[in-house]
Amino acid sequence: MLPPRLLILKGRGLFRGKTNEQKVGTLGKFEIFGLIFAALTFIPVALQLRNHPKGLFVLFFAEMWERFSYYGMRGILIFYLTQHFLFDDKAAQGQYGAYTSLVYLLPLIGGLMADKFLGTRKAIAFGALLLVAGHLTMAFEGPAAKQILNHNGAAYEFQVDGRMDERQVRLKVGDGLYEFSALPDGGLAFKDMPATSPVPAALPKGSFELTVEKAPDIFRHVLFLALALIIMGVGFLKANISTIVGQLYPERDPRRDPGFTLYYYGINLGAFLASVFCGYLGQNYGWSWGFGLAGVGMLLGFLVFVWGKPLLEGKGEPPAPEKLKKPLLGPINVEWTIYLAALIGVGAVWLLVQNNASIGIMLGVGSVAVLGYLLWFCFTKCSKIERERIFLALILIASSVVFWTLFEQAGSSLNQFAERNTDLGIGGGEAITAAQTQSFNAGFILLFAPVFAAIWAFLGTRGKDLNPVVKFGIALLQVGAGFMVLVWGASFADASFQVPLLFLVLAYLLHTTGELCLSPVGLSQMTKLSVPAVVSTVMATWFLASSWAQWLGGIIAQLTAAETVAGQVLDPGKALATYAEVFQMIGLWGIGLGVILLAASPWLKKLAHGASDTDPLAVHEAFDRKRKPGTLDG
Repeated sequence: MLPPRLLILKGRGLFRGKTNEQKVGTLGKFEIFGLIFAALTFIPVALQLRNHPKGLFVLFFAEMWERFSYYGMRGILIFYLTQHFLFDDKAAQGQYGAYTSLVYLLPLIGGLMADKFLGTRKAIAFGALLLVAGHLTMAFEGPAAKQILNHNGAAYEFQVDGRMDERQVRLKVGDGLYEFSALPDGGLAFKDMPATSPVPAALPKGSFELTVEKAPDIFRHVLFLALALIIMGVGFLKANISTIVGQLYPERDPRRDPGFTLYYYGINLGAFLASVFCGYLGQNYGWSWGFGLAGVGMLLGFLVFVWGKPLLEGKGEPPAPEKLKKPLLGPINVEWTIYLAALIGVGAVWLLVQNNASIGIMLGVGSVAVLGYLLWFCFTKCSKIERERIFLALILIASSVVFWTLFEQAGSSLNQFAERNTDLGIGGGEAITAAQTQSFNAGFILLFAPVFAAIWAFLGTRGKDLNPVVKFGIALLQVGAGFMVLVWGASFADASFQVPLLFLVLAYLLHTTGELCLSPVGLSQMTKLSVPAVVSTVMATWFLASSWAQWLGGIIAQLTAAETVAGQVLDPGKALATYAEVFQMIGLWGIGLGVILLAASPWLKKLAHGASDTDPLAVHEAFDRKRKPGTLDG
């Protein structure tokens, strides 16, 4: 066996025992299992959906396909940046953070436009069309960038075969292809390099230069255009579709929290299937296939939403329809002026998404603006009780920043940890891809969302539900513990510095149970604690917190950056040590802040003034209304 620092960097599939039978043209056991698993977990959800407003069914499937598109693209994006465009780790993680930050920042605009002009239904439909365009544009792949080794005045290209876990990188010298590894001094060692070769078997650091031959600029411009369309589309869609879910239920209806949990199941059903199949197509057929499938998913989401409009029973319509029809720019009315302004805004986002340094400033300005507006509204338009409820909503939003900063490492540092330092074998000579590990979180949601919905309903109908502050504290404890599991798992790494897959599964399990305590509950609390006039703005502020988390998460992910050649990590041992150090730091932060929140919960819950409590009689009254024609659920 070679010394650990001199392990040959073969394709990940070779290390993990993938067989040719698993490649193009066949679905492996994991993909087949994914379909069966999704179908089985949907059965209890379908049974529970019968007890909820019919509009939830429409929103469930519309959001399922929207999340299919988003998570399908997200699961392979970091690999697309590092392996196709050959961004280094820090640049790719920064780019990923800029994109995801803007995805959650733009709902501020979409929420305001829905509150004041469009209404949530029109905003959702417009956002969906932008998303279809963006995801299909991502399928425009173009030629890959090339890694070049310059030595003694000559240039040698690194030959790349495959994508993601099937990727194999070798240096082409003459007619030969040579595997390589890291030298202790940071140089390169080449396996089986002939003594007569112009490139020696060992290249000390400083005796060569690595450069990147980029693809034509048009392809990078197309990439950023696609990201800009997706960002603007999510801005108009995301906060508003969650708002309609809350509007389907009467005040203090115990079904509201279970309803949001079931809705959250729909989100993760799309995410699970996307992680399994977009990752599969992206690796085995090409990046454009993975991104293209995500676009098809979004198109299906749009069609479901349009088809199901009557089932929404008038929810989400414009607050003042006559204002939208008034001419504003010549013959162009207010509604179409908003749409045209959004398309112009796509150009501004195209510029901004390429400049991660500006995102923090944007977040700061956006936070000051929205908080200023909400504070003005609280002190000029609200009663004392309404004001304190909104204050509690803001405290919960601030707590969610910490949770999502840790949780959203999934698409960047955890995704790369899976590719570089995790043994992805699942037995029987088969293995999953790194992108498919993104399905763990969503898969656990499919499994446990009905369980959590039943628990919250059981406690709610008996007036014993946990207050939301306690749920948030428990969530922070669990997300921190998930990273500590990975730190523990690092001590079980094998000679090639790969951690057993079980530890990554356990980490995602803890992250998922934490998510189920916070995210669907948080969405529900935003509608409970806000007043109707600013409900979309408060919901958008919830996503602003996620935007901060994505931006901060990008900075944390950059702390895990490793040196790469043609997208292949050079020193897996050093990479593992770095991951363990960073994961321990953020894990302890999550646990510590969770303890603080739990300790403060008896005082913070008083700010709700009963808005977070459930009335056991409300559900029976809701079912009585359901039996009467012309009522909410009739």
